[in-house]
Amino acid sequence: MASHGLQEQFYLNGIHKPGDVMLGGLFEVHYTSIFPELTFTSEPSKLSWFRHAMTMAFAIDEINRNSNLLPNVTLGYSLYDNCATLVIGFSAALSLVSGREEQFLLLENCSGTSPVLGIVGDSFSTFSIATSDVIGLFNLPIVSYFATCSCLSDGHRFPSFFRTIPSDAFQVHAMIQILKHFGWTWAGLLISDDDYGHHAAQSFQTELVQSGGGCLAYTEILPWGENTAELWRIVQMMKKSTARVVIVFAHQITMIQLMEEVVRQNVTGLQWMASEAWTTAAVLQTPHLMPYLGGTLGIAIRRGEIPGLRDFLLRTHPDLYDNNNHGNSMVRMFWEHTFQCRFPPPPAGWVESGGAICTGEEVLESVETEFLDVSNLRAEYNVYKAVYALAYALDDMLQCTPGRGPFSGNSCTTLQTMEPWQFLHYLEKVNFTTSFGDQVSFDEKGDALPIYDVMNWLWIPDGRTKVQNVGVVKKTTLTGEELTLDEDKIFWNFDSKQPPRSVCSDSCPPGTRMARKNGQPVCCFDCVLCSEGKFSNKPDSVECTSCPEDFASSPQRDHCVPKKIEFLSYHEPLGICLTSTSLLGTFICAVVLGIFIHHRSTPVVRANNSELSFLILMSLKLCFLCSLLFIGRPRLWTCQLRHAAFGISFVLCVSCILVKTMVVLAVFKASKPGGGASLKWFGAVQQRGTVLLLTCIQAAICVVWIVSASPLPHKNTQYHSDKIVYECVVGSTVGFAVLLGYIGLLAILSFLLAFLARNLPDNFNEAKLITFSMLIFCAVWVAFVPAYVNSPGKYADAVEVFAILASSFGLLVALFGPKCYIILLRPERNTKKAIMGRATSKS
Repeated sequence: MASHGLQEQFYLNGIHKPGDVMLGGLFEVHYTSIFPELTFTSEPSKLSWFRHAMTMAFAIDEINRNSNLLPNVTLGYSLYDNCATLVIGFSAALSLVSGREEQFLLLENCSGTSPVLGIVGDSFSTFSIATSDVIGLFNLPIVSYFATCSCLSDGHRFPSFFRTIPSDAFQVHAMIQILKHFGWTWAGLLISDDDYGHHAAQSFQTELVQSGGGCLAYTEILPWGENTAELWRIVQMMKKSTARVVIVFAHQITMIQLMEEVVRQNVTGLQWMASEAWTTAAVLQTPHLMPYLGGTLGIAIRRGEIPGLRDFLLRTHPDLYDNNNHGNSMVRMFWEHTFQCRFPPPPAGWVESGGAICTGEEVLESVETEFLDVSNLRAEYNVYKAVYALAYALDDMLQCTPGRGPFSGNSCTTLQTMEPWQFLHYLEKVNFTTSFGDQVSFDEKGDALPIYDVMNWLWIPDGRTKVQNVGVVKKTTLTGEELTLDEDKIFWNFDSKQPPRSVCSDSCPPGTRMARKNGQPVCCFDCVLCSEGKFSNKPDSVECTSCPEDFASSPQRDHCVPKKIEFLSYHEPLGICLTSTSLLGTFICAVVLGIFIHHRSTPVVRANNSELSFLILMSLKLCFLCSLLFIGRPRLWTCQLRHAAFGISFVLCVSCILVKTMVVLAVFKASKPGGGASLKWFGAVQQRGTVLLLTCIQAAICVVWIVSASPLPHKNTQYHSDKIVYECVVGSTVGFAVLLGYIGLLAILSFLLAFLARNLPDNFNEAKLITFSMLIFCAVWVAFVPAYVNSPGKYADAVEVFAILASSFGLLVALFGPKCYIILLRPERNTKKAIMGRATSKS
């Protein structure tokens, strides 16, 4: 048998109870060890820490009495004191693995006490790291109840390490959850100058950035020892900062030094947030400090209820445990410390405590000891869960049905054939709920579902203090991360009795966006109103969103509203006025046409080709009516027809006037000697043919324009950001220019010919009237071009309608006004004799 013996024999302080299956435990019951040649003396630690070990004994006793869990299997235990010393804790762990205290066997089967199935402990992260590095080689599970270092979540390095206490990483996350819940986006961070503080700061800053939960106004390292100048500087910064929330990851002694300076400078009005290291520190809960620390929110290990534990602790007695050698040495030392006595004789190598002799008849309930205080079970609750996790894993393993197992060939294992890695498999899958209602399971890193209590420091003016539970932060397999707070219970140490506001910049309301201040953290920003056409409907928007094309932003810029639709409508005053004018012009044309038809045999009507006069009246009526196509919501057919109808109607009118002018010149030329031959070119057929030809040219222009680049209805959003202007785009500017240019060419030609014939006798021609009408026509359309180009939206249509109506009325009045005057008011002049007589006298 290969073994390695220690240089000297030594004893481990422990408690043992035999069983079918053994569980090991490592606890800090004593501290300050002096162990020359590996024999030690020690001072008792807090008696509450001995309660940790006894909680494991209670849990095992409770499991043994439970017929539903591990029936027919009795659990035993070997619990050791690590004395807050790495070498002692490491030796105890190796003793549990080997089964012997005096020899650690490395190659062969162990002799002596049965090796343990798993170990509950250690309480220190450093000890757990050292132990897991070695014990992990054997795949023996270690379930810690107090080691929080996030480095232990490394599943590759520590494959057999589990824990029932959350890692430091979740503590940071829990604090950020609280910050976000109260809207505290601007906070200060104070840390102790050690690994705990530096790692916490690094995790906190990384997590804060990733979660977008806020910014740090400052991060300061609290000095060790007496450094009054540095503490004065830190407190001055806290005093001047606008951050009202201060988060502290530090130990009790560091907090005491900081608070002395806070009291000295009388810095009040701060909301403190405590890490788990000092949340329940009674040394800080004094009447001297509570005016400053009252209302503190902190993270604490989950408190649990363990029914029956106090009764079990009351039954603690040295005689109940193994009494051979020093198997019950931990209980014996507890008894000696509690009753200030000693058991004779002490084991060899142990230092006598002195004092009275312990009889074993002392009554534990008769002394006042914190060992029996079960009102605030936190670490004990983690121990309790760790023991039950091992028990449930073992129960699952023993419940395996052959042929349906998880191992090779669907096989199962037994207590006699079990390998440590096989038990490890079941521990990884364990999932149960405690009697207190908390779910326990492990993730792939060996971390249990994390859970923390949220504590609040209640300061009662009569001087009493109370640390009360006001909520819980936990993670479950079903709902994920949850923060539950009873805000009605929270004590706020402010005059308003309300949570403080701690922000660098107030939240930007909907309708604005955040504009970061140069050189400042992202939480410091200005609120800028969204530009026109954009909106933001959520607070603290980083960017404004553009509204859809048919929508505009509201005046508050917090939502989009449908844009107003604008076009030249029949229902608005301008549209009504233009429509009425158009219909009036059409009516007047109809009246004049009726007058001319009724008096068609009179000389005034018959003079200079009455047929052309009728055509002019008909074309003017079309001109008046075509203006109606420019009013109303543009549609495809109206856009295509409006310019074509307008162009053809005016060309028909102007070509008739041009032919009339040419006939007048031809008649007077024929009245001169040798000029009769010219009249044969201006007969009725030629006149009709000329008008038809000139009109067909315009019609051809319109057809080519519509076919090649048809005018189309268009929603124009460029003129106004809050309006949609419905208009007809011409499609081809060249086509529109050719159409207008052709009308202008005929008009100018008519004007020039009429101007040449202006001095001919009045009674025989209309040269002066044509000249005047063409002058009005040309003036209107020359003014139309710049007005049309510079008029947006519906006003361009209004300008074109006005030009059509103005030029049409000009032609109607100038050409037919004098004739209607003679027909209706001066009928005596409507005779051939009157006309011929006047012509003769003039000639």
